[in-house]
Amino acid sequence: MAAKMGSVSRMTKYLKPYELKLHFSNKYVRSMVVHKPTSHTVVAATSQEKDLREELPVTGDVAAATRIAEILASRLKVKDIPAVTYELKKGERYHGKIKAFVDSLRENGIQLI
Repeated sequence: MAAKMGSVSRMTKYLKPYELKLHFSNKYVRSMVVHKPTSHTVVAATSQEKDLREELPVTGDVAAATRIAEILASRLKVKDIPAVTYELKKGERYHGKIKAFVDSLRENGIQLI
């Protein structure tokens, strides 16, 4: 049975190669898309970027999460990546900043698998 589980995880690793990673602190919003087979960061966006710090009054709220998602979606389109996977961490709820981020990605044409 252990061999089967290993092959399944390897298969999904290649079928869904791009994974969305999010980090929310009280002050900033960070996001990146990682190519799982190679573990390379393909695209990243954060509210710590100089242009955004000037544009956003608060860099860690729901509005900042929405804006970061829009930027990440545009960068994904440039790299020709139409879909990413995202799994909630243990104890996380689909609520607040996470909901705003994911909904904004969907509105900007990125599929979540």
